[in-house]
Amino acid sequence: MIQKMTEAEEKVAEIIWENEPMSSKDLVLECEKILNWKKSTTYTILKRLEEKNIFKNEKSILTSLISKNEYLSSQGCKFIDTNFNGSLPDFFAAFTRKRKLSKKEILKLKEMIESYEED
Repeated sequence: MIQKMTEAEEKVAEIIWENEPMSSKDLVLECEKILNWKKSTTYTILKRLEEKNIFKNEKSILTSLISKNEYLSSQGCKFIDTNFNGSLPDFFAAFTRKRKLSKKEILKLKEMIESYEED
């Protein structure tokens, strides 16, 4: 199971995902520039991400163990499980009450459903 990241961890993860593979030194420089963080803060957050098995730091080179899409998919499933008893149709009904879908989005959803029906 993929653990949820804190807001600070998500910021660092985003930097790594956009630049991987990247050196830990470059991560420190990016976090200093973008987030105005000190080296120690960046390394603390990086250590947490490694403990959650989201990234690995091998010889000071950072790479992901989980892609951004895998992480977002996992968190989306957890959200639907927790808030809609695992029911995608219930989630979809709630979502579309507040937001209208474009014709393009509707077509894309139809295509996705049809592709799952074929499997």
